Amino acid sequence: MRTPELNLAEPHPLYKIYIDTLGDVELLDMMQRQLGNFPEFIENIPDDKLLFRYEPIKWTTAQVLQHVIDTERIFQHRAFRFSRGDTSVLPGFDQDSYAEKSMVERRSKESIIEEYKTVRKSTLSLFANLDRSALENTGIASSVTWSVAALGFVICGHQKHHRNIIRERYI
Repeated sequence: MRTPELNLAEPHPLYKIYIDTLGDVELLDMMQRQLGNFPEFIENIPDDKLLFRYEPIKWTTAQVLQHVIDTERIFQHRAFRFSRGDTSVLPGFDQDSYAEKSMVERRSKESIIEEYKTVRKSTLSLFANLDRSALENTGIASSVTWSVAALGFVICGHQKHHRNIIRERYI
């Protein structure tokens, strides 16, 4: 599925910005490309920048990276449930609490990269095995109606958005 095939009235405006950062892309291709280039991006972040905050109240670079991973896990879980026809209304999550409790400052860059690769491979495996009807299934999470496909594109766009922020404000 390609981004123009989404019903763009569907994602909440807050999440639509992530999809818009992608342009016209094919979902699985974008996921695969990011699996190749995001670990390289992380590897190139200087070690002394991992615990850097550009303002005292902002997350560290490492917390931003962990946030990308955590969010992908959550959105992947939502996509899995909705793809299987689960109609349960799913709660949101407190991203600031997750970042604060991530203990990422104790981790190596290599362990962050390895976790990212593991999560992304799992996401790819899920989406590669969904047909068009499963991608069009919808559900409610964080008080927003989502299609499975929109969740996949938001995973990619969210990662790209935060990569751009790291480039602009952290390194």
